[in-house]
Amino acid sequence: CYTMNDFPKPYVIESLKERYPVGCTVELVQMNDLHAPPVGTRGKVIAVDDIGTIHVKWDNGSSLGVAYGEDSCKVVG
Repeated sequence: CYTMNDFPKPYVIESLKERYPVGCTVELVQMNDLHAPPVGTRGKVIAVDDIGTIHVKWDNGSSLGVAYGEDSCKVVG
């Protein structure tokens, strides 16, 4: 589902935007980052960008994005 420059194809981005609409609550499942919030942390989606990163305002104050193909979260509300 990637283009030649390793960015997700447009249909993947649209699917992510539908699955993770702005304002929905997500829960972190896995994040490959030393500064990641703890697994299980919840937050509100603030945007999905053109490379598939889900930007979240986490309840613990963090704002690290969930990177497409590397990290994962699930919608919980």
